[in-house]
Amino acid sequence: MASIIFGPGNMHALSMRLRILTGSWTFQYGPFICGIQRRWKKPVDSARTRLEGRTRDHRLDKLMVQLRNLRLALAVRELISQQRNGYASLQLLSKWRHEVGSNIEIGVFLKKYPHIFQIYVHPVKRNHCCKITQKMTNLIAEEEAVIRENETNIVQRLKKLLMISTNGTLNMHALWLVRRELGLPDDYRSSMLPKYPHDLYLESPDTLTLKKWLAESETKYAFPINFPTGFKIEKGFREKLKNWQRLPYTKPYEKNDLHPIHNVERIEKRIVGILHELVSLMVEKMIPLERLLHFRRVFAMEVNLRELLLKYPGIFYISTKGSAQTVVLRESYSKGCLVEANPVYNVRRKMLDLILSGCRNVGELESAAWFPEYDQGSCHELQNNICLVDTANTILELETDSDSTERSVLRSMEELPSQHFCDSQEKSE
Repeated sequence: MASIIFGPGNMHALSMRLRILTGSWTFQYGPFICGIQRRWKKPVDSARTRLEGRTRDHRLDKLMVQLRNLRLALAVRELISQQRNGYASLQLLSKWRHEVGSNIEIGVFLKKYPHIFQIYVHPVKRNHCCKITQKMTNLIAEEEAVIRENETNIVQRLKKLLMISTNGTLNMHALWLVRRELGLPDDYRSSMLPKYPHDLYLESPDTLTLKKWLAESETKYAFPINFPTGFKIEKGFREKLKNWQRLPYTKPYEKNDLHPIHNVERIEKRIVGILHELVSLMVEKMIPLERLLHFRRVFAMEVNLRELLLKYPGIFYISTKGSAQTVVLRESYSKGCLVEANPVYNVRRKMLDLILSGCRNVGELESAAWFPEYDQGSCHELQNNICLVDTANTILELETDSDSTERSVLRSMEELPSQHFCDSQEKSE
């Protein structure tokens, strides 16, 4: 029995098992032995990997974060302005937090920007409410006035946008999505379009059509190249770029049907020209990538736009900051500011300055008569109950009522002192 167990064949098999268990011996072949058979995967080259590995422009990324905070503040302001008396309670605003897109408590968000929002105690209901400061109200009115004054230039940009399309038409829903980027007022359909019946008309409720086309002298084309700091130029890249710049192409306002293009590189260059012209028509020379996709078919850009934009980092930059992917025209920005400012941009920059101010430079209390039905004595009593951040970045203690939702909002405000927000804001700048 012992001779069978300790025979030469069994001892050889036993030694093989011991070597496998101890790791001193491995098979040379086998699909399940990862230590033996190493399969090197080819690196994936896609638009997503190129987006993650691109050279970052930190100034533009920082600007996108700041603009996101401004968009949130404008969204909250829109909700407050829809209320009958021009103010809203914190309890009501807390229910709209997710609709606005804020990922923090509404009370904390409002406290970060005292130049835009005023928190106070209602003199009758004794609950905590919020209204827009006079500074922000004046800037909103100034933006509306500037848009009205520059209506001719805005219509000119709109006509150029229609000219880029294949048949001179645009979907009204796509146009509504980019109304702010184009500088259009919210009521442009009723206030602006009827003034230009010889240039524009609504072919149907969903389609805007161009009647009078612009002359060739009213359009221009250019492809300035401006790489971000730290961009690594590989061998042969300059020569390829020079050859691409020399490549003839059909300009954005020329119709492709008259001169069909069959060369892939020329088709790609035409699409780059269309994208360049489209983004340059925006007020702030930027547009969210998601909204840009609405113009693919009408502008004959049936390609992967994100992949194409990443292919030309000297012309376009895609920022992933600010909870969105935003396409920025690189030539239009220097040190985080627009090179050639326009009146609408100037007003919006003032709004952004209120965001950047944070808790700093909060002056005297604004003597706004929020409730005209009260006399001077009531207004004086109301001012004493207003909760504002003072120059030392402290906040008056707010009274709490029996409502649990409002208590949670106020508790979150008390847990995070105002100095924390000022410090974080200074670091972000």
